[in-house]
Amino acid sequence: MQFNLIDYRNGIHAFDAGYVRHQLAAIHLIVDAGRAAFVDTGSNASLPRAMEALATLGLTPASVDYVILTHIHLDHAGGAGALMQAFPAARLVVHPRGARHMIDPTKLMAATEEVYGRDTARALYGDLLPIPAARVIETSDGMTLPLGGRELAVYDAPGHAKHHVFIHDRTAQGIFTGDTFGIAYRECDVGGQPLLFPSTTPSQFDPTELRTSVERMLALEPEAVYLTHFSRLAPPRTLAETMLRRLDDFVQIARSAVAAEANAPLPTIRSELEAYVLRAARTHGVTLPDTEILALWRMDIDLNAQGLALWAMATNPQAPPAHARSDN
Repeated sequence: MQFNLIDYRNGIHAFDAGYVRHQLAAIHLIVDAGRAAFVDTGSNASLPRAMEALATLGLTPASVDYVILTHIHLDHAGGAGALMQAFPAARLVVHPRGARHMIDPTKLMAATEEVYGRDTARALYGDLLPIPAARVIETSDGMTLPLGGRELAVYDAPGHAKHHVFIHDRTAQGIFTGDTFGIAYRECDVGGQPLLFPSTTPSQFDPTELRTSVERMLALEPEAVYLTHFSRLAPPRTLAETMLRRLDDFVQIARSAVAAEANAPLPTIRSELEAYVLRAARTHGVTLPDTEILALWRMDIDLNAQGLALWAMATNPQAPPAHARSDN
């Protein structure tokens, strides 16, 4: 597929990471005064696209000051080691809870295999490359990173994961949201409007913290949000209302399933989410066949169901203890 670099005319660019399928995951590239920062990395296989993005803009690997991770789930961070090897002057920017897993990714890969299965995890991500500790910047809430003539502010954003941050580009008035603001696959756009759902993947999902993190984003009054799945959305406030309403619906689905089937709620949650996505798509005006809609959202439905089940069982006093991995 021909490489396509999206230029938002504000110093922010986006390109397809080439992860799993077309327009599943975006990598964002911020450029100011000849200096560059990547936000999220896709997998190891995304490196040639990152190099092509730099070349298209007349930049070199030495132009890259930062590789910034919104969090360390591997569709966002699996290529971090490969990019850091390729960009000799870059520093990796990551939440403190995620830093040690970038320095030594052994446990991170094991946890990923637990969620996806070993064969699938290896096919998706290959070997994770460790990053020297001396090249890692651990974030603190509200810290700023200079990039050319602009500032990038980094804020804690738990809810999707404890090791999640969002990045506020103060010049462009844009926020790089990772998965905190949800997921919008553009094949389901209707009239330029996205079909947006929350991301509730395992194992650190917390709906209260997620809502608070979204509200922190909105308090900065961004002109647009830049999702990893998939790129620029506006206006943020209206879209956030939709996403948070669906978050409440997801939570209710999980609570009802656990109340009815405390020992094994996952199949019911998965089935209910599948039906919910189809109803929402039809209400939105999506005309794709059901099979195509579900093919686009299948992996997210499965992972969302797992995260909701773990959260609902852990917070339901009548449910048996939930044994889940931790990314901490």
